[in-house]
Amino acid sequence: MTNDNETPRPARRAEPAASPRAQNGTPRPARRVELAAFLRAQRARLRPVDVGLPEDLDPGRRRTPGLRREEVAELSGVGVTWYTWLEQGRNIAASEQVVDALARALRLDPDQRRHLRALAGLATAVGETQLGDALPRLQRLVDAAAPTIASIYDTHFDYVVWNTPYARLRHDPAALPADRRNLLWMMFTDTQSRARMVRWEPAARAVLSQFRAVVGRRPDDPRFATMVAELSEASPEFRAWWATYPIRDFRPATIRIDHPEAGRLDLELFQFHPVEHPDLLMVLQVPASKDDLQRVVSLLDGS
Repeated sequence: MTNDNETPRPARRAEPAASPRAQNGTPRPARRVELAAFLRAQRARLRPVDVGLPEDLDPGRRRTPGLRREEVAELSGVGVTWYTWLEQGRNIAASEQVVDALARALRLDPDQRRHLRALAGLATAVGETQLGDALPRLQRLVDAAAPTIASIYDTHFDYVVWNTPYARLRHDPAALPADRRNLLWMMFTDTQSRARMVRWEPAARAVLSQFRAVVGRRPDDPRFATMVAELSEASPEFRAWWATYPIRDFRPATIRIDHPEAGRLDLELFQFHPVEHPDLLMVLQVPASKDDLQRVVSLLDGS
């Protein structure tokens, strides 16, 4: 029953979820459906006060939990209709600026921002690791890999950490000047390391090709520009090969070194990116046979 002077309120209805099919019956792209679900879930977890809006005087009148679509649109500076279409999984383009604005409006953390960008079909930039407290953990990781040779590099191919087998069998980065403690500088300018490699040129070309790809993805990085200029001056091979623009991702390979104490060793290469630090690169050089492993162990035990 209602009072004669009271206008009945319309029945509440939940906002529709994105249908897996468009209005014409064709399937919606799975990523669009997932993007719509993600946006709705993030909107639902927020209250107006969380984003600086006043609380409702009558919260019970909200038809859905969390923010309204209109509020998200206002906070991000996009049109309500456009945002509604996005939540409905329609096949519309979302620019980088708009997606980042939505991420700010929805108070997304870095993991959620990367997920949103991926769902929107945008490249997900990998932030550079702030080493600091991470260094002891990374050092324990490479130390635990012994007797396998292990080292970790940052985005500029600078040495981050390395283990004793690396220092004994390949080269000790600590012996390099601080501003040259870098894989490219070691590979192209260190005569001792070069002399130990039975087939230096294929290995150097492979490292350069991977480095070239990374530099190409960050053309505005001043550190890369400086490295290329200085390495071109220091190494005729680097200068000549760089000009051909070699691009090749990592391929499984086995390198051979002649060590003055351990003798000839075959080492199988592996590369990994730590999940919590995807900008870092871990390289393992695993003795390829039992004999190779035994020579490595004997050298380390005799140190």
